[in-house]
Amino acid sequence: MRGVTEAYDAVDLIIAKREKRELTTAEIDWLVDAFTRGYVADEQMSAWAMAVLLNGMTRSEIRDLTLAMIASGERMSFDGLGKTTVDKHSTGGVGDKITLPLAPLVASFGLAVPQLSGRGLGHTGGTLDKLESIPGWRADIAPDAMRAQLRDVGAVICAAGAGLAPADKRLYALRDTTGTVEAIPLIASSIMSKKIAEGTSALVLDVKFGEGAFMKDLELARELARTMVALGTDAGVATSALLTDMTVPLGLTIGNALEVRESVEVLAGGGPADVIELTVELARAMLAHGGLPDADPAEALADGRAMDVWRRMIAAQGGDPDAPLPTAKESETVTAPSSGILSSQHALPFGIAAWRLGAGRARQQDPVSAGAGIELHAKPGDRVTKGQPLFTLHSDEEARIPRALASLEGAWAIGEVAPAARPLIADRIS
Repeated sequence: MRGVTEAYDAVDLIIAKREKRELTTAEIDWLVDAFTRGYVADEQMSAWAMAVLLNGMTRSEIRDLTLAMIASGERMSFDGLGKTTVDKHSTGGVGDKITLPLAPLVASFGLAVPQLSGRGLGHTGGTLDKLESIPGWRADIAPDAMRAQLRDVGAVICAAGAGLAPADKRLYALRDTTGTVEAIPLIASSIMSKKIAEGTSALVLDVKFGEGAFMKDLELARELARTMVALGTDAGVATSALLTDMTVPLGLTIGNALEVRESVEVLAGGGPADVIELTVELARAMLAHGGLPDADPAEALADGRAMDVWRRMIAAQGGDPDAPLPTAKESETVTAPSSGILSSQHALPFGIAAWRLGAGRARQQDPVSAGAGIELHAKPGDRVTKGQPLFTLHSDEEARIPRALASLEGAWAIGEVAPAARPLIADRIS
């Protein structure tokens, strides 16, 4: 039996990107399809990804790549739901628990929030890991149950099915092992292929920059945000982005159950000012996309409407919103060695410390400890006195604490001058 004649040759397309030639729609469609069915070898796709990292892609190429990723799998639809759907995606950061209070907050205004989320890897915690610290809560729900929950409750946070953009899953695994994760065209197409395939009508992106974020540089984060907004717009999804600072940890907790507790505090009308600010501003952007530009999300936090949706959302997925959250077996508190002003608190070392305590995983199959993590008792700019608690480490294994403490050496400082104020939201792109 003679083999099927292929329309293109992978080596030709690798050379084309190496020589900075713009690929056609047909070439990109073939490349993604041939890679998905195994005709294009992993080493060939890795070489092509490196060429993209070095030479970039045009807007039309990135659009074609994203659409080809979507076409490699299923595409969800919320037609007939009777509600406008709006989603949010964060590029991730230390202490970023915003999805938890945000989804029920936006749903309390009558919009539907289908939040398909993932588990964490490395120091960035996954939304599903956080919610799985609630007794009984389950991440995996059937599509029919998801639709019913969106109709009846308004919000669902669950695991994404394997059928969404499978080509992206394969390519991402290669990028992670070949030094091409940082390629902005590949980051943008990876995120947006999954988000567009989810079928939401509008999307708000929280693109983080700074030491504790994936994108360290503000200008690179802005380029990524603009690229993703353009992709969403080209695909007919109303898309906007906020650029948010991840120089210091977000909120006062890092770790799964600890972040759930803090999220519930926000839903109860309290919580740290930075978490409240970002939750409210993202909600405003989502509500504007949903046709409610004058809605006041801060009011819905204060009067309990968002909390009511949270409780129903958790219960609908088998969780007990009243059950005690897990706590770690061991803890150690670090106190201020002198009086003064907390002048710095670097996000990345605190994220690594939480990971070393058991709150994150090194491999996708590793378990996480629900109670592990860090509580912050002060933030930069706060005045502290000698002996005052600065932060507390929590772990189920005492042996993990020294390594976590080692990662925090030089991660904070006490001085006499308060750090310059930095706006949490640096820019908005639409």
